[in-house]
Amino acid sequence: MIEVFNRLKTVRIRTGLFERLLGRLVRRYRLGDPDVVLAFIGPGTIRRLNRTFRKKDKVTDVLSFPAAGPGPDGRPNLGDILICGPKAARQAAELGHGLEAELAYLTIHGFLHLLGYEHFRGHEEEEARIVRRLRKEGVPPLPPEIPAAPARRARPRPVKKK
Repeated sequence: MIEVFNRLKTVRIRTGLFERLLGRLVRRYRLGDPDVVLAFIGPGTIRRLNRTFRKKDKVTDVLSFPAAGPGPDGRPNLGDILICGPKAARQAAELGHGLEAELAYLTIHGFLHLLGYEHFRGHEEEEARIVRRLRKEGVPPLPPEIPAAPARRARPRPVKKK
């Protein structure tokens, strides 16, 4: 079962759009009928979760929590995707596309992490491939230019001078 929740009081999100997007991704990867949760949350919540689980005390755009195994009912359980709506809105404005496009990109990004894709180990390539395919299928909304997206997510760390 796909569940999408908007926990934001100030940002209206068409949750049905993201249920359909996740449904397409589940079918694309032939995953059957798994449980997956997508929640749009605020900066305080995502910062606390990022600090607790990743030891990074800062707001991030998306967190993915893959499930350890099937749910109590025996159904496959992919896990949870959490997206910070206000952070996504800032990124959308900086990149010059709409909020729904940024949320769609982050949903795909988080979904691929649930499947085990990791940065610099095929994640960016698969992300670009799936966005191109969805765009061909006419799935809105998607960011206008996805090939540039990995650079904004995977910035090299500066080398400290001694």
